[in-house]
Amino acid sequence: MRIALEDLEALARGAAFLGTGGGGDPYVGRLLAEQAIRQHGMPEIIEPEDVPDDALVLTAAMMGAPTVLVEKIASGEDIVLSVRKIEERLDRKADFIAPIEIGGCNSMIPIVAAARMGLPLVNADGMGRAFPELQMVTHNVYGVSATPCSVVDEHLNAVVIDAVDAKQCENIARVVTVELGLSVLFSSYPMTGADLKRTAVKKTLTMALEIGRAIEAGRRDRDPLGALLQVLRKSEFYNRCKVLFSGKVTDLLRETTGGFSIGKCVVTSLNDPGDSCEVTFQNEHLIALKNGEPLAMVPDLICFIDSETAEPITTEGLRYGQRVHVVGTSAPAVMRTPEALDVFGPRCFGIERDFTPLEDLHDDA
Repeated sequence: MRIALEDLEALARGAAFLGTGGGGDPYVGRLLAEQAIRQHGMPEIIEPEDVPDDALVLTAAMMGAPTVLVEKIASGEDIVLSVRKIEERLDRKADFIAPIEIGGCNSMIPIVAAARMGLPLVNADGMGRAFPELQMVTHNVYGVSATPCSVVDEHLNAVVIDAVDAKQCENIARVVTVELGLSVLFSSYPMTGADLKRTAVKKTLTMALEIGRAIEAGRRDRDPLGALLQVLRKSEFYNRCKVLFSGKVTDLLRETTGGFSIGKCVVTSLNDPGDSCEVTFQNEHLIALKNGEPLAMVPDLICFIDSETAEPITTEGLRYGQRVHVVGTSAPAVMRTPEALDVFGPRCFGIERDFTPLEDLHDDA
């Protein structure tokens, strides 16, 4: 995969869609990546199969409440320091940088780390989407340790965490994140190339770029929604997809609590005021309901896009009166296994339902 500076806008747009409302503001992330590339050059993008089995792969990302992430922007030094702290603990230099998730800003942070550190970037991540908690990644599901994990704030205060498991690492890191102002940089899940190839969701940077380009081309043809659905249906992971609901945002509850942006959004049909869809979120969208019945649920993707431009809308970007489409897509198969659902299925978010795939809820998905 090759990308140029002018590809970053499309890449960030596609990643924002895959972020299902979370992953941080894509515009902020793109600005950080552009600055790093102008100063240090574009990092080489490596396919997972080309990473040596004994290589050390480290991740780089932001953590916190999306409503705060847009106000506390990373400097670049903090991003690099989060990776350096893991190198110090392991007494070994990183060979590659990889995204931990493909959502919004967190698709751009690894580009910044790779550019500033002169390291190749791997075309894979640990979710194929975004999730709110550290343990909710395929690396954890399939046996990679989350620790050591480093957390760094904008003042370069740093904490390195060792924990008995990924959930305990999340619990500790969340407390640290709250104490440091609800927006931090972190590096977690240090892994070998062999572990990366075994546990990652592959080629997601490519998919994000294709989605962003499709939306852009669709705007020129005055059918961005159709172009988006077409590229999704041709993809390996997200090929089951459909518009779940269309209308206007008529109610929005959003609060920052416990280190997360939590709430719900109600979309009402423009044709029938009695017809509405309610979407619940914890940083990312978790479940979409119509008249109490599910339209889609986590780990499948639930994404808000502008009804005219198909621009993805993050949870912190939702506003009363917006005209939107709510789009659902299938998650990668590796995210739907019984062991994966034990980590990030509906019940892990307090939703008292067993996971039902999108295609089983809709015959036309």
